[in-house]
Amino acid sequence: MKINPVIRKISILPNSDICGTSTMLANLIKQTDFDAIIIGGGACGLMCAVQAGFLGKRTLILEKNDKVGAKILISGGGRCNYTNLYASPKQFISQNEHFAKSAFAQWTVDDTISFFETYGIIGKEKTLGQLFPQSNKAADVVKVFTELCHDLDQEILTEADVKSIDQVDGGFEVTYENKGKTINLYSSKVVIAAGGLPIQKMGATDFGLRIARKFGLTIADTAPALVPLTITGKEQQWYEQLSGNSIFCRVWNDKVSFEENILFTHWGLSGPAILQISSYWRPGEFIYIDLLPNQNIAQLIQCERETNGKKTLLNYLSGLYTRKFAEALNGYLPIEKNLASLSKTDLGAIDDLIHQFKVKPAGDKGYDKAEVMRGGVSTNELSSKSMETKKVPGLFFGGECVDVTGWLGGYNFQWAWASGFVIAQNI
Repeated sequence: MKINPVIRKISILPNSDICGTSTMLANLIKQTDFDAIIIGGGACGLMCAVQAGFLGKRTLILEKNDKVGAKILISGGGRCNYTNLYASPKQFISQNEHFAKSAFAQWTVDDTISFFETYGIIGKEKTLGQLFPQSNKAADVVKVFTELCHDLDQEILTEADVKSIDQVDGGFEVTYENKGKTINLYSSKVVIAAGGLPIQKMGATDFGLRIARKFGLTIADTAPALVPLTITGKEQQWYEQLSGNSIFCRVWNDKVSFEENILFTHWGLSGPAILQISSYWRPGEFIYIDLLPNQNIAQLIQCERETNGKKTLLNYLSGLYTRKFAEALNGYLPIEKNLASLSKTDLGAIDDLIHQFKVKPAGDKGYDKAEVMRGGVSTNELSSKSMETKKVPGLFFGGECVDVTGWLGGYNFQWAWASGFVIAQNI
């Protein structure tokens, strides 16, 4: 049973900023004797502060932006898919596939659901287990944390740009800038919950990785994940003409497969299935697309031509896809032929293209279009039970900057909540 001692109905305070903390703190630090300083006011940092407060511990969050929860606020199109009913270690990528098991055992999906229900957020299930607030407002999720931090006497300072962290006297000196002033604070524990490299316009930096390197920690290779894929060269024009077309597909490689929509764009491919496979794709590799999953195109054509053999392949495919997409297949298939005229060779070509559409992406759209970062602080450097670094006692890493990357659809939030909870138990 998790400790949730502060139980009340969450309400918006008059004239308050539910996402920032200027009204809460007036940008003043009321004390410097904290059990831990948390760098980053995102999902992991906020959960860590609240859970520490439940245990009677005092924390300070230093957030670079003028508001906490920036990525929470834009997630799920501003609705925040704050967990996934099916989340388990199986949906996460890491050099150590077992690392996340301890955190997910300590803080489960049921714990997430119960936590938010306690503070007024009832989940609404959407596609593939994604859970959204019934209000469809990501701001409600952030408000839970800002108001709990206030109630639990956890302090948050926004516009605090941390410049350095140094080991001193059995603890850490944290140097940050706020409104033109340089300030030094001391704490025996420091939590790095600074997120990953996406999205720079929202303040994302490599700060967490730089601190890890400074203390001699290994970094698993980083790359954009859950990101659209690009097509260049002579094939780009074909994708451009289909921009805006969305098709339910099965997308796969030799590692994994996903059944969701793909979206053709003027620069390549996007949509949920493409974002999912991108986390498993590496430059130079192919991906494969079944444009008609769970059906057999050759069998469907055989049945159709028994009753309507004069129908052209173009008209038949236009019934399965958009006319524009069917017409775009002209360079690959004999779309002007009647169904009755299709040879075995024709049917084989149709089957291959529809069920094994082969794509070799040129690259991806980079961190500014990525949902998350793959890689990060190596799990070999951390205790799976506490998220504390093995080499530097008192230094913790959690959330996206750790080499644990989830699927699209609320999985990465579940990791953020779980790792934040685990750290709070150990600071």
